[in-house]
Amino acid sequence: MSIVGIGVDVVDLQRFAETLERTPGILDRLFTAAEQTSAKGHQLPTMSLAGRFAVKEAVAKALGAPAGMHFHDCEVSNGGAPTITLTGTVQAVADERGVTNWHVSISHDGPVAMAYVIAEHL
Repeated sequence: MSIVGIGVDVVDLQRFAETLERTPGILDRLFTAAEQTSAKGHQLPTMSLAGRFAVKEAVAKALGAPAGMHFHDCEVSNGGAPTITLTGTVQAVADERGVTNWHVSISHDGPVAMAYVIAEHL
């Protein structure tokens, strides 16, 4: 087992909320329909969305932040521990880099949400 990459990202909640309010269409550009709602079908609060956005950014950083990756190609879910499902452009980069396993952590405290991601090759 070896680490292929590590990514971390921090999101300012107020700034993120202001961006969502100012640019309503951005929600659908950043997140799949499943990522925007809870298991019960309710719209997720800004804090949760910011955490998921931080995961997407951290995944990109763990992969070396190549151009051309699409936000929808990294879907974040949280049925307990957060997990990611990769498709398309992000899966292609992960395959190219030999990533076979992911570790994801999301945290929220005060005015920030943060995510830490480790990409591994087993």
